[in-house]
This record gives sequence, structure tokens and C-alpha cells, in this order.
Amino acid sequence: MNGFLLKVLLINLNIFCFSPKGNTVSNLIMIIPPIFGAIQSVRDGLEKRYVAAYLALTVVGMGSWCFHMTLKYEMQVYLKVKEPVFHQVMYGMLVFTLVLRSVYIVTWVYPWLRGLGYTSLGIFLLGFLLWNIDNIFCDSLRNFRKKMPPILGVTTQFHAWWHILTGLGSYLHILFSLYTRTLYLRYRPKVKFFFGIWPVIMFEPLRKH
Repeated sequence: MNGFLLKVLLINLNIFCFSPKGNTVSNLIMIIPPIFGAIQSVRDGLEKRYVAAYLALTVVGMGSWCFHMTLKYEMQVYLKVKEPVFHQVMYGMLVFTLVLRSVYIVTWVYPWLRGLGYTSLGIFLLGFLLWNIDNIFCDSLRNFRKKMPPILGVTTQFHAWWHILTGLGSYLHILFSLYTRTLYLRYRPKVKFFFGIWPVIMFEPLRKH
């Protein structure tokens, strides 16, 4: 029985390493947690901007899921529609401004939030780094994985790790933004860990002015 379970595990690891399924399943981190975040935001009566932020992350994850699951051109267009250079430049400026604003907040306004702020940024940038490594050394990594045990091959599936890390980094930055905003609105937010693993924000009643 144990031998059978080991074979099943190895087969599934092999699927994850050498097929698009790993790149599909890795999008779950951008789909499920933000949905719960949006539900919690509605339940707690928070500003609609945060419901929109959570759902926007979910839409990105679902689009990536559909493409990697089907590998159809129609789904690829959803993700890779050609953007004018002007849009790309403005997006880059928006992200740069967002990072600068976040650094300002954790340096001068809420310094005790440096851990959450820098963690979200660091995880996102690590995912971006792995994505670039995968793009540059894709063929070499694929050949390398063929020579490795499946359980080790998972660690070099950098495209899937890119999904996981950028999804987690984006989710954490929404939490960071939500934390700072609710502090300003005189809530008493606290970061809790669901099942001791996944971070969420819980709120105590509003402070009286």
C-alpha cells in the first residue's frame, strides 16, 4: 500500500513538473484567498475599493488559470493583448509611485508595519526575479528537471513559483494597504493567521473620537 501511494505521489509530482498543470494549479493562490478577502471586506463594511482590489487579483488569477489549463489562443489573448507603450510606461510609473508611497508610510507614518510592507514587496520581487530566470534559462531548466527526481524538479518550476510569489506578494500588499487605511479610519486592525498559516486582518470596533 505504501509503495502504491509513493507511486501516485511521484506521478503527480511528475505532472506538476513537466506539464502545464503546475502552472495552472499555482494560480489558486490568486483566486481563493482574495475571494475570501472580498467577502470579509463586505461583511466588515469596509470601503468598496478593497473589495475591488481583491476581486481584481482574482480575475488575474482566473485568466491565468484558463490560459494554462487550455493553452488556447483565445485565453492567451486575455493575458497578452498588446499594450501601447504609453500604457506600459504609465503602469510602470504607477507601480514605482506605489512602492515609494509604501516605503514612506513604513518609514515615517507607521514604522511598526515595516515587516508587512517589506515582506509583500520582497516576495513580489522574488517572484519577478524567478520569472525572468525562467524566461532566460527555460530550455536549460527543462533539461535539468528531466535529470532530477520529480520531488526536486518542483523547486525549479520557476514559472509556477512566479504565480505563487507574485500572487502572495499582491495579496499581502492589499493587506498592508487595508491595514494602514483602517488605522487612519480609527479601526483597530490585527493580523491573524488562518489555521496558523494564512494571514488575514481582523478588526475590533471603531475607536470613539
